[in-house]
Amino acid sequence: MSDQEFVVLGQDDAAGSCCPELLTTPLDEGQAVELAKVFKALGDPVRLRLLSMIASRAGGEVCVCDLTPAFELSQPTISHHLKLLRQAGLIDCERRGTWVYYWLVPEMTDRLAALLTRPAGEPLPDRTAPAGATS
Repeated sequence: MSDQEFVVLGQDDAAGSCCPELLTTPLDEGQAVELAKVFKALGDPVRLRLLSMIASRAGGEVCVCDLTPAFELSQPTISHHLKLLRQAGLIDCERRGTWVYYWLVPEMTDRLAALLTRPAGEPLPDRTAPAGATS
Protein backbone atom coordinates (compact mmCIF):
# COMPACT_ATOMS: atom_id res chain seq x y z
CA MET A 1 0.00 0.00 0.00
CA SER A 2 1.17 3.52 -0.71
CA ASP A 3 1.27 6.34 1.82
CA GLN A 4 0.90 8.85 -1.02
CA GLU A 5 -1.11 11.87 0.09
CA PHE A 6 -3.94 13.19 -2.06
CA VAL A 7 -3.77 16.89 -2.81
CA VAL A 8 -6.96 18.62 -1.75
CA LEU A 9 -8.28 20.61 -4.68
CA GLY A 10 -8.11 24.34 -4.24
CA GLN A 11 -5.92 24.46 -1.13
CA ASP A 12 -3.17 26.41 -2.91
CA ASP A 13 -5.30 28.17 -5.52
CA ALA A 14 -7.42 31.28 -5.35
CA ALA A 15 -11.02 30.48 -4.49
CA GLY A 16 -12.85 28.98 -7.43
CA SER A 17 -9.83 28.83 -9.74
CA CYS A 18 -8.96 25.19 -9.01
CA CYS A 19 -11.97 23.57 -10.54
CA PRO A 20 -13.46 24.82 -13.76
CA GLU A 21 -16.92 23.56 -14.44
CA LEU A 22 -16.38 20.28 -16.23
CA LEU A 23 -19.28 20.97 -18.56
CA THR A 24 -18.05 24.39 -19.66
CA THR A 25 -14.26 24.32 -19.46
CA PRO A 26 -11.96 21.37 -20.19
CA LEU A 27 -9.72 20.32 -17.31
CA ASP A 28 -5.99 20.64 -17.77
CA GLU A 29 -3.81 17.59 -17.13
CA GLY A 30 -2.90 18.53 -13.55
CA GLN A 31 -6.51 19.21 -12.59
CA ALA A 32 -7.60 15.90 -14.10
CA VAL A 33 -4.91 13.97 -12.19
CA GLU A 34 -5.86 15.53 -8.85
CA LEU A 35 -9.59 15.19 -9.45
CA ALA A 36 -9.16 11.54 -10.45
CA LYS A 37 -7.62 10.88 -7.01
CA VAL A 38 -10.73 12.24 -5.32
CA PHE A 39 -13.05 10.21 -7.54
CA LYS A 40 -10.86 7.14 -6.95
CA ALA A 41 -11.43 7.59 -3.22
CA LEU A 42 -15.17 7.67 -3.95
CA GLY A 43 -14.96 4.69 -6.31
CA ASP A 44 -15.42 2.04 -3.62
CA PRO A 45 -18.82 1.03 -2.22
CA VAL A 46 -17.52 0.86 1.36
CA ARG A 47 -16.04 4.36 1.14
CA LEU A 48 -19.23 5.72 -0.42
CA ARG A 49 -21.26 4.21 2.43
CA LEU A 50 -18.84 5.58 5.02
CA LEU A 51 -19.01 9.06 3.47
CA SER A 52 -22.79 8.89 3.40
CA MET A 53 -22.97 7.72 7.02
CA ILE A 54 -20.68 10.55 8.11
CA ALA A 55 -22.40 13.23 6.02
CA SER A 56 -25.91 12.28 7.11
CA ARG A 57 -25.14 12.00 10.83
CA ALA A 58 -27.16 14.31 13.05
CA GLY A 59 -24.79 16.71 14.76
CA GLY A 60 -22.33 16.58 11.88
CA GLU A 61 -19.85 14.07 13.29
CA VAL A 62 -19.68 10.39 14.07
CA CYS A 63 -17.42 8.19 16.18
CA VAL A 64 -15.58 5.39 14.42
CA CYS A 65 -17.12 3.09 17.04
CA ASP A 66 -20.51 3.81 15.43
CA LEU A 67 -19.26 3.20 11.88
CA THR A 68 -17.47 -0.13 12.26
CA PRO A 69 -20.49 -2.28 13.28
CA ALA A 70 -22.31 -1.36 10.04
CA PHE A 71 -19.80 -3.40 8.02
CA GLU A 72 -18.64 -6.99 7.97
CA LEU A 73 -15.06 -5.75 7.83
CA SER A 74 -12.30 -5.55 10.40
CA GLN A 75 -11.61 -2.33 12.26
CA PRO A 76 -8.22 -1.88 10.50
CA THR A 77 -9.94 -2.17 7.10
CA ILE A 78 -12.52 0.47 8.07
CA SER A 79 -9.68 2.69 9.31
CA HIS A 80 -7.89 2.27 5.97
CA HIS A 81 -11.00 3.33 4.04
CA LEU A 82 -11.45 6.33 6.34
CA LYS A 83 -7.80 7.26 5.82
CA LEU A 84 -8.29 7.31 2.03
CA LEU A 85 -11.36 9.53 2.37
CA ARG A 86 -9.38 11.82 4.67
CA GLN A 87 -6.42 11.98 2.27
CA ALA A 88 -8.80 12.91 -0.54
CA GLY A 89 -10.01 15.85 1.54
CA LEU A 90 -13.58 14.56 1.81
CA ILE A 91 -13.60 14.07 5.59
CA ASP A 92 -11.58 15.17 8.58
CA CYS A 93 -11.19 13.75 12.06
CA GLU A 94 -10.12 14.32 15.63
CA ARG A 95 -8.98 11.84 18.29
CA ARG A 96 -10.79 12.14 21.61
CA GLY A 97 -9.37 9.70 24.11
CA THR A 98 -9.43 6.25 22.53
CA TRP A 99 -11.99 7.13 19.83
CA VAL A 100 -11.70 9.07 16.59
CA TYR A 101 -14.57 11.29 15.43
CA TYR A 102 -15.14 12.05 11.74
CA TRP A 103 -17.00 14.80 9.91
CA LEU A 104 -17.61 15.84 6.31
CA VAL A 105 -15.52 18.58 4.69
CA PRO A 106 -18.34 20.41 2.88
CA GLU A 107 -15.96 22.59 0.86
CA MET A 108 -14.77 19.51 -1.05
CA THR A 109 -18.23 18.17 -1.76
CA ASP A 110 -19.28 21.68 -2.81
CA ARG A 111 -16.33 21.80 -5.25
CA LEU A 112 -17.31 18.43 -6.71
CA ALA A 113 -20.93 19.53 -7.03
CA ALA A 114 -19.92 22.77 -8.75
CA LEU A 115 -17.64 20.90 -11.11
CA LEU A 116 -20.42 18.58 -12.25
CA THR A 117 -23.25 21.11 -12.35
CA ARG A 118 -24.58 22.25 -15.69
CA PRO A 119 -24.82 26.04 -15.85
CA ALA A 120 -28.34 27.15 -14.94
CA GLY A 121 -30.62 28.00 -17.79
CA GLU A 122 -28.55 26.34 -20.51
CA PRO A 123 -30.57 23.92 -22.62
CA LEU A 124 -29.54 20.30 -22.79
CA PRO A 125 -28.09 19.22 -26.16
CA ASP A 126 -30.55 17.61 -28.56
CA ARG A 127 -29.80 13.88 -28.51
CA THR A 128 -32.57 12.67 -30.82
CA ALA A 129 -30.27 12.05 -33.80
CA PRO A 130 -27.16 9.85 -33.68
CA ALA A 131 -23.86 11.74 -33.61
CA GLY A 132 -22.73 12.68 -37.10
CA ALA A 133 -26.14 12.09 -38.68
CA THR A 134 -27.64 14.82 -40.81
CA SER A 135 -31.33 15.68 -40.95
